[in-house]
Amino acid sequence: MERLFKEQKFDAVVNLAAQAGVRYSIENPHAYVDANLVGFANVLEGCRHSKVGHLVFASSSSVYGANTKLPFSEHDNVDHPVSLYAASKKANELMAHSYAHLYELPCTGLRFFTVYGPWGRPDMALFKFTKGIIAGEPIPVFNRGEMIRDFTYVDDIVEGVIRTIDKTAAADPTWTGKNPDPATSYAPWRVYNIGNNNPVKLMRYIEVLEQCLGKKAKLDLMPMQPGDVPETYANTDALHGAVGFKPATTVEVGITRFVEWYKHYYKIK
Repeated sequence: MERLFKEQKFDAVVNLAAQAGVRYSIENPHAYVDANLVGFANVLEGCRHSKVGHLVFASSSSVYGANTKLPFSEHDNVDHPVSLYAASKKANELMAHSYAHLYELPCTGLRFFTVYGPWGRPDMALFKFTKGIIAGEPIPVFNRGEMIRDFTYVDDIVEGVIRTIDKTAAADPTWTGKNPDPATSYAPWRVYNIGNNNPVKLMRYIEVLEQCLGKKAKLDLMPMQPGDVPETYANTDALHGAVGFKPATTVEVGITRFVEWYKHYYKIK
């Protein structure tokens, strides 16, 4: 990493690398410390020493943890994570703020909400559901299907990331330590939600997938997994105000595109 930053000259850096996933963080916590804390520190150090103009990095809706006030707003406190993964992403936001303060490194964190679509991770729900339904095997449905997610299509995430690169984080002159706003700072630092602003019930998500595949799912209804939250819902006003964009791809459109890709990629007729 040190050599990379020395040999290249970056105007901006986008860090999307991480050990992701709530459930695996319970099985292998050290992987999250290595990738999300040590790895992110290496990125910050590289940006600092090579005078990068803007660091944009992936955070997560998981940082909202035990919060129940909906929709989730960047202006709300997020100090009660319910998984190590969530804690590591909150730590990234805090680490970035310290570098923005100490070295005037502009940093913007984007809290992704349940990203899905082509080229996603095979351990995520949509992959598991699709594979199981096609194979005629039961699919695991946690909290007995009583989950609500702000599913965000990957193309919308990409659009938001690209637009944010050119919106360099700047100090907020109205920020005050007497009533500190968690979303902004006196330093060049920002966090934004990037979600669909349209929560969908998990059972509806599965229903759309069944329609796209032309096959009914066998459901294995299971209890809530440790570290999970029952509902996510993004307030995206800040992102829209900053870059003039907010995700809007419906699950009907997004899942159709995913299934088309999945069948092509895995050569399924």
